[in-house]
Amino acid sequence: MNLYEIEHEILECVDMETGEIVNVDALNALEMERDSKIENIALWIKNLLSDAEQIKAEREALAEREKAAKNKADSLKKYLAGYLNGSKFSTSKVAISFRKSESVDVTDINMIMRMNDADSYLKYKDPDPDKTAIKQAIKSGKKIPGCCLVEKQNIQIK
Repeated sequence: MNLYEIEHEILECVDMETGEIVNVDALNALEMERDSKIENIALWIKNLLSDAEQIKAEREALAEREKAAKNKADSLKKYLAGYLNGSKFSTSKVAISFRKSESVDVTDINMIMRMNDADSYLKYKDPDPDKTAIKQAIKSGKKIPGCCLVEKQNIQIK
């Protein structure tokens, strides 16, 4: 039986007109079953959250290993590129060649900002509200248009 069905059965143990309990034993049994069901669901939530923490820790450990492997590969690429100095190398298992590419290196952004058409060469980010500062301002009595504090009830399972 799920919680909805248990609640429905509990209501049937009470006479709705008089408020009298019709079947005390059934009511006690249903309340115990409801408590047990609630406890089991809460324990399941705790178990899932524990699993999620373990998965996150494993993901972070794998991310560190991935970063270390990529850094080592980049370091070895630079070493080989410096050693080969643009010369091709090939065997039956590997082929190394070089291709030309171009990239822009911005050494002083202030020089760009002084240009008349600077906006053509700059990107601007959308503003991001500082919710912590807004919350503190509202709590201190300041009115911030378009903002309000919303009180929530967050379940805690420990």
